[in-house]
Amino acid sequence: MTQQDRRTTTVTRQDEDWWRGAVIYQIYPRSYQDSDDDGIGDLKGITRRLPHVASLGVDAIWISPFFASPMDDMGYDVSDYCDVDPLFGTLEDFDTLVAEAHRLGLKVMIDQVLSHSSDQHAWFKESRADRTNPKADWYVWADPNPDGTPPNNWLSVFGGPAWEWDGTRKQFYLHNFLASQPDLNFHNEEVQDALLDTVRFWLERGVDGFRLDTVNFYFHDQMLRSNPPLDRSNQAGGIGADAPDTNPYGMQDHLYSKSRPENIGFLKRFRALLDEYDARTSVGEVGDGSRALDIVAEYTEGGDRLHMCYTFDMLGPQFSAAHFRGAVERFEHAVKDGWVCWAFSNHDVIRHVSRWLQEGDDRDHLAAFAINLLIALRGSLCIYQGEELGLEEAELQFEDLTDPYGIRFWPAYKGRDGCRTPMPWEAGAPYAGFSGAKPWLPVPADHAAAAVDAQAGDGSVLAAYRDALAFRAAHPALRDGDIRFLPEAGEVLAFTRDTGAEQLVLAFNLGRTPATYALPDDLGPLTDLDLPVGGTVRDGRQITLQPLSGWAARRG
Repeated sequence: MTQQDRRTTTVTRQDEDWWRGAVIYQIYPRSYQDSDDDGIGDLKGITRRLPHVASLGVDAIWISPFFASPMDDMGYDVSDYCDVDPLFGTLEDFDTLVAEAHRLGLKVMIDQVLSHSSDQHAWFKESRADRTNPKADWYVWADPNPDGTPPNNWLSVFGGPAWEWDGTRKQFYLHNFLASQPDLNFHNEEVQDALLDTVRFWLERGVDGFRLDTVNFYFHDQMLRSNPPLDRSNQAGGIGADAPDTNPYGMQDHLYSKSRPENIGFLKRFRALLDEYDARTSVGEVGDGSRALDIVAEYTEGGDRLHMCYTFDMLGPQFSAAHFRGAVERFEHAVKDGWVCWAFSNHDVIRHVSRWLQEGDDRDHLAAFAINLLIALRGSLCIYQGEELGLEEAELQFEDLTDPYGIRFWPAYKGRDGCRTPMPWEAGAPYAGFSGAKPWLPVPADHAAAAVDAQAGDGSVLAAYRDALAFRAAHPALRDGDIRFLPEAGEVLAFTRDTGAEQLVLAFNLGRTPATYALPDDLGPLTDLDLPVGGTVRDGRQITLQPLSGWAARRG
């Protein structure tokens, strides 16, 4: 199948529900393509590489923050929500990017970091000046206890207390992340209004959707009650962990510092704004341990909140038929009319090939198997730059780190830089074609060897991604059909996808040894399909699957 053939198999959706079942490609702008040889990726670089993205057969791109920022947390500390940081270019560069993406049939989603700003934002500078200025209540301020300690026991995700003392106001301010990322006070409707105005700014520039960072962190408990300790007795297999086990943050049950009920009201306001425009969408990041799927249900139900959310259920080390089935079934049980976005990797976690690779595995085969499993799941999908090349987590030295999270918890936790290294484009070029100057993070030799131009032929991970996404696009049942799991059998994950008009049966062997699976008699006549990662033989109602292989058939 040629590259053009793959693109023409993609389902084009101009309707309001284009996002349902869509495949979204995440771009981390610092690491995608440098156009001006300063070692940092930029918007012009992204525009240059959009034909590669389109060739994959995805529906949309999600661009991580490119707004004006001191870059304490690589752009997730915003100092101006309505401007592009000079590192990444200009507003005109962004407009050009959007126009080119739309020309190629790609929707454009951007990251909105609304829960907190940079301490260099004009709003915070005014807020901290005194207790009587017009923005005095735009951030979360609290008096100290009589002994000078913070008002409660809330912890920062990035280590230490979630409270920072300000000598001018003689109060503490809340920061769920870095001290330079003060939390906005969503209990103040003026704050909500101002943030929604910044969202409208990007809607007017043609943005098709938003990924909402830490969407369940917006509101805090106004009584500032301390969080209780976490009950770990019901967290079998590590499911529900809220932070690496090296971080005390995971020892609390965050009842009061996030996931507050008042959030629903703001999400309704956010959705109402999006609904003023045609075919816009939203996806929220929900991190709250074992409660995450219940929150997803609450945030996406009813048609007047978020369009979809994602959790961290498939972003951990667990790799088994039981784990994937359990994650999907928990979602299907909890969420009645909402929608989920599944992902195996992103900019915050170890790349999934490294998480799941076992001794004796072929890396490329595992990567190809993973995308075939992902495209078969019910929900929208997000794939992260570089996973289409089978990239593993980069091993970096401490002196190479830029991630404050990794620097704080090194060496027990190495942070997120290992999944954020530059995208390799040309195997033989300096810095793998990412930049003409030394990049902000190193380019590992094994990444350069797996560059895009080294994977031009069939049999590569890149070809496997294109084939798998074309297979999904060609089968409506995979985009939005119902899912029903078939009886369990060891490491075989088997299920049906059904739209009524099309009914598919799929089976995947997640084990490292061959497996047989007896198909239920009630499935009726089956016609085998050419799933891109095969390795299966069917004899009547019994299929034999090779390790890390899959099978698909059409019913009727």
